[in-house]
Amino acid sequence: MNTDTEAKSPADQVLDAALVHVPFDGWTETTLRAAIADSGVDNVLARSLYPRGGVDLALAYHRRGDAMMRDRLAQTDLAALRYRDRIATAIRFRLEAVEDKEAVRRGATLFALPNYSADGARAVWGTADAIWSALGDSSRDINWYTKRATLSAVYSATVLFWLGDDSLNHQATWDFLDRRIEGVMQFEKAKATFQDNPLAKLLLAGPKKLMEKVQKPMAPDDLPGRW
Repeated sequence: MNTDTEAKSPADQVLDAALVHVPFDGWTETTLRAAIADSGVDNVLARSLYPRGGVDLALAYHRRGDAMMRDRLAQTDLAALRYRDRIATAIRFRLEAVEDKEAVRRGATLFALPNYSADGARAVWGTADAIWSALGDSSRDINWYTKRATLSAVYSATVLFWLGDDSLNHQATWDFLDRRIEGVMQFEKAKATFQDNPLAKLLLAGPKKLMEKVQKPMAPDDLPGRW
């Protein structure tokens, strides 16, 4: 009797079975059919869990990686690290949650399609939001949006670099990530200087007031900027 299988949800059983087929067939209907057959999960139940087939499987795999990152961050003492290093550590944990690059590469190909680009954007936004939330971000003004938008760009660029990185222990990727974060930190410093300028405060007063009225926390399933 396989107690490990019994402990898993039907959704996880189908996803685990799918991962064997993704490198060959991508996140597709073919993979879903094979996963259902391999997992033994009822066909009707499996298709209710993944109604759009491969794209829903890919999104479930992405969310699993986010959950693994959050769990690892919760078990890590980040207090001694500089804030920029906490961000770098979170992104590193997220990439290290991936067991097979090909699954991510196939996902990147899928989400590059016009039909699924919004799904890909939501997934990356969800990762950025998970990182900021795990790091204790409590902003509720325009910074809530800009922090996640900026981190989404950093994360996306790092993933693309990582997919082609064959350096020892992915050291080239971590160096690339450090450079991207350094650029963001320089931007944040410039932004802070600008916002401290009396003229800038006057220019931003209107937009900030508007943001305070309409901005709200965004769930991972919401579109970026959907206020």
